[in-house]
Amino acid sequence: MDKTKILEVLEKTVDKKHILIDEPMKNHSSFKIGGPADFLVLPEKMEEIAGTVRNLKKENIPYMIIGNASNLLIRDKGIRGVVIKLGESYNQVTIEGTTVTAESGILLSRLAKRIAKASLKGFEFASGIPGSLGGAVFMNAGAYGGEMKDVVTLVRALNDHGDVVTFSNQELQMGYRSSILQEKHYAVLEVVMELETGNSEEIYAKIQELDYQRTTKQPINLPSAGSVFKRPEGYFAGKLIQDSGLKGCRVGGAEVSTLHCGFIVNQGGATAQDVMDLVGKVQKTVKEKYGVDLQRELRIIGEE
Repeated sequence: MDKTKILEVLEKTVDKKHILIDEPMKNHSSFKIGGPADFLVLPEKMEEIAGTVRNLKKENIPYMIIGNASNLLIRDKGIRGVVIKLGESYNQVTIEGTTVTAESGILLSRLAKRIAKASLKGFEFASGIPGSLGGAVFMNAGAYGGEMKDVVTLVRALNDHGDVVTFSNQELQMGYRSSILQEKHYAVLEVVMELETGNSEEIYAKIQELDYQRTTKQPINLPSAGSVFKRPEGYFAGKLIQDSGLKGCRVGGAEVSTLHCGFIVNQGGATAQDVMDLVGKVQKTVKEKYGVDLQRELRIIGEE
């Protein structure tokens, strides 16, 4: 792969200062794990994202679009081609009345505070969810009785041809940790939400209460990618793992959290292979003891 050629293609739509070469992806992952990406692009505008994808498609250059990488495990060999990260450089928010329009790169925690400041309620559940708005919509993230499908009214997404397409709430087909966007492999660019007018003090109090619950029950002081497994019907993944005697189980630097067994944490120097081996061990043990197949919520990307 001719890196000079790829750079020329990227510079047609993105300022050179927003293009990183051989960038370690562990610097862009909540797990703090991941080998280098050939190119990492940090766009600031929707037009840059769409134009970049169209140009890469035209030249048959492989690419992928990620958000805050809070639900991703990036393999140790890294990612070939181009990674387009919709992160903190793509995070504008507009609030008009009870309607919130936000770019997909904004962190949920930051967006929740902006919404609370505007005295709007209904988004408190998302305040403690790690990651960005785009990723949350993509997988219909939820917590404490709320889900993204409860507040989203419209999504602008990018298809694999570089075209911006619009989805209504119903068209998104949002289910448990799923949406039509996953099936189509579309990237979320912008989200419109409808909330309700509320009392800002009560909203902030609710956010603080949920944040306290999260900090006391989840290992937020260590790098992780949140819940590793989907909730199996009729069970709780964390309890199955704990009851299987796996609390604190380690493979290399990867450990089943002693605070919440649904999490795998990086105790320092963990590799992607450590995590994958530990995931496999957990799945095997739970299947043997309880006959339950744990399905990964964690997504794994990168060169094998």
